[in-house]
Amino acid sequence: MAGTVIGILGSPLPEGNTAILLKLALKGAADAGCSTGTIVVNNLDFQPCMEMMFCKEHETCIMDDDMQQVFGTIRDADSIIIATPVMFMGIPGRLKSFMDRFQVFFMAKYMRNQPLVTPEKKKVRRLFICISGMKIPEVFVGAKLTAEAFFDIIDCPFSDELLISDMDTIRDVRTRQDILDAAYAKGRLIGESLKK
Repeated sequence: MAGTVIGILGSPLPEGNTAILLKLALKGAADAGCSTGTIVVNNLDFQPCMEMMFCKEHETCIMDDDMQQVFGTIRDADSIIIATPVMFMGIPGRLKSFMDRFQVFFMAKYMRNQPLVTPEKKKVRRLFICISGMKIPEVFVGAKLTAEAFFDIIDCPFSDELLISDMDTIRDVRTRQDILDAAYAKGRLIGESLKK
């Protein structure tokens, strides 16, 4: 296998447009020889960060929930794909709470100077897929800033994106073969880059 690519689905709709694009990107990575997996944020049992600061001196969070396993999955992945809709000019609240729990990685990297992601496991390529119902200027700015911060904290610097606006008009992304092809191609590119 070329590596492991993990998709993070931030949409509350497991079969919606965002999920369709994520599945195609992961198929592209798999067709290039990668193993893949998906974290469906809406299916996880977890609480938001409560700033207990346990992670300031420890490699994990004091809250014992589904995030404990997620931390290891993200740490060990070779590449990450985030897929989310825009909600109120940002990302869905549950996905934001998920990202906030990576304070564990922030504290290790910036406070203790002991990153949880080892140099050899730093991600070589990443993808941000984001859709918006509206077609207005700067509709993706808030979501992109949050994604960039998250990618940085997990040592997966922001690299590639697929941003689709005007979904209120498009409605069903399956009617747009160009968008479907782009999602697949970007996932395939991740897979190919992991072979090098």
